[in-house]
Amino acid sequence: MAVEQPAIDIAPFIDHSLLTITATPEEVSKFCNEADKFRFPSVCVYPCYVKQVVDLLNSKNPKVCTVIDFPNGTTTSKTKLYEALEAVENGASELDVMVNLTYIKTGQTNQLHREIAEISEETGKTVKAILEMALLTEEEKRLVIEVLMDAGVAFFVTNTGWYGGATLTDVKLLREITKTNVGIKAAGGIKTYQQAANLILAGATRLGTSRGVELLKQQNTQSELE
Repeated sequence: MAVEQPAIDIAPFIDHSLLTITATPEEVSKFCNEADKFRFPSVCVYPCYVKQVVDLLNSKNPKVCTVIDFPNGTTTSKTKLYEALEAVENGASELDVMVNLTYIKTGQTNQLHREIAEISEETGKTVKAILEMALLTEEEKRLVIEVLMDAGVAFFVTNTGWYGGATLTDVKLLREITKTNVGIKAAGGIKTYQQAANLILAGATRLGTSRGVELLKQQNTQSELE
């Protein structure tokens, strides 16, 4: 007789993300309070809100995460580095950096490596490279993973959520290639607790979502039914 697997506690995996372009300081404050209450690993916001989040989360558990060149990744390397350094100066400890997909599509792997390695080295912070996997072929996915692992990234992020969401196939591919050497952040389109749990079982070590509190409510409902 098969033994049912107990519910996974997803709270320790959630990067509580507020990346709508109409986000207000009041919403940022709400997300910080929620992240602290539920002990989420981080709050992820646009760079203009980093200082506010640093003040609100001072001495609290969640880390301060921000996005760099989000969601396109197409500014110059110097601009991207400046944005990353300013974010760190303002108190960010994790940087979700959108990679330049043109470098992948045109085979400019040296430039891609140089850009991300420089950000990693100059900031000394946790760099999560956003791959936008929905727009890449499997060959391109494998190539960019190898290049950016060598560049020193600490995490790979599957998607921005603008062009598609996280899939089990992509998370499994990332885990297959990276083994346990880097973290994997599944992001984009995570709408249900079961979807979140399945992504974790596939190898995700973080979940980028704005629905963290809603997903926890679903988790609690499922636990009550078991």
